[in-house]
Amino acid sequence: MPGKLYLIPTPLGINGQYALPDYMLEIVRGLDVFITERGKTARQFLKSIGLHKPLQSMTFFELNKRTSPDDLSSFIKPAIEDNKDIGLMSEAGCPGVADPGAVIVSLAHDAGIQVVPLVGPSSILLALMASGMNGQSFAFHGYLPQKPNERKKALKEKEKHASKWKQTQLFIETPYRNNAFVEDALQTLRDETYFGIATDITLASEYICSHTIRRWKKTKIPNLHKRPTIFMLLAR
Repeated sequence: MPGKLYLIPTPLGINGQYALPDYMLEIVRGLDVFITERGKTARQFLKSIGLHKPLQSMTFFELNKRTSPDDLSSFIKPAIEDNKDIGLMSEAGCPGVADPGAVIVSLAHDAGIQVVPLVGPSSILLALMASGMNGQSFAFHGYLPQKPNERKKALKEKEKHASKWKQTQLFIETPYRNNAFVEDALQTLRDETYFGIATDITLASEYICSHTIRRWKKTKIPNLHKRPTIFMLLAR
């Protein structure tokens, strides 16, 4: 039997380990092969959860924008040829969700490798849970265009979609553009549209709040610069 592919959620920020269940950490401590976006980050995470085996004895494959598609099949060979279990981890949050790991999961299915998702923090779902918006129908769009005019146009389009389908719309932004994103939202969206901000989820500095645009315009909004944030809207 081939080894398994474990999908390992990681903390959403420094000191966020408390959000990880003990049973998951025990599984991770027993693995020797990992697929990760950055080997350095993976090693730091393993040290933080009390790994006792030497890191030099372990195998790390890096999956990121510089990875050649021709190399991907070699990442799952330890499961096929050596019956070793493999851990797939994201830089933060859940592998395969807004994360390049989905391609490895697809390869594992094709190769007959059992895929085992482990429980841990997903910033998208945690933000939605705390938003007060529609959790029955929602869409995650990732990044909107970088240019302000194009971003504003995209926000209006998503607002129309949310109004028509009563569907929560979720976005992320490069953290150093968070404040600009909020300004664009306040200038572009209708006053009655519900807008949510979820920042530093599961961390001590966590901030989650949803208001109408009208109320946001009268509210002191915290500085979101370089803080991982999920944005949400629902047109009512």
